[in-house]
Amino acid sequence: MEINQELLLQNIQDAKKGSQSAFNFLLDNFWNIVYGFQLKKNQNEYEAEDITIQTFSKAFKKLDTFDENYSFSTWLIAISKNIQVDILRKKNSQLRINTLSESTETVNTIVDESPSIEDKLITEQNLAQLLYDIKKLKPHYQEILNLRFFQEKSYKEIAENLDEPMSNVKVKLLRAKKLLAEIIENRKP
Repeated sequence: MEINQELLLQNIQDAKKGSQSAFNFLLDNFWNIVYGFQLKKNQNEYEAEDITIQTFSKAFKKLDTFDENYSFSTWLIAISKNIQVDILRKKNSQLRINTLSESTETVNTIVDESPSIEDKLITEQNLAQLLYDIKKLKPHYQEILNLRFFQEKSYKEIAENLDEPMSNVKVKLLRAKKLLAEIIENRKP
């Protein structure tokens, strides 16, 4: 699928300014490219998804460094490759280093504009049907939706609970809401 270059650049500029819809646009249009690349590389759905989430988290955090004279998808793939190399190095050395500490953690600030279309879909469903639909998601998406919407935890509390950076939590939640919205939309006659 070819993306209009002008529309892409506009969304990149809007995302740099913190637009949630621009982040959604970039995630929706480039998720499959990065995920497909990682799936071919390591042939493990969970690892491919995890690296893809980390890729978007890092890309959104470093969006100001993106040079618009280059391809956005190539930039994302380069980030993805670097993350994969880092993971392989950590596995090979078998050293677990805690790279984040409370004093040095820099948090990605993705503006949470409420309510989004996905949020409206979630609140419109009755609880039994919603729980049934959520159970169709992978366990880590079920968990993050449960923490955010049923236990009403903040992003910070979810990050602490899952022992993950807040930027990863935001990307995972964004992806989980998108997948849940697709399930709900596909269920409607």
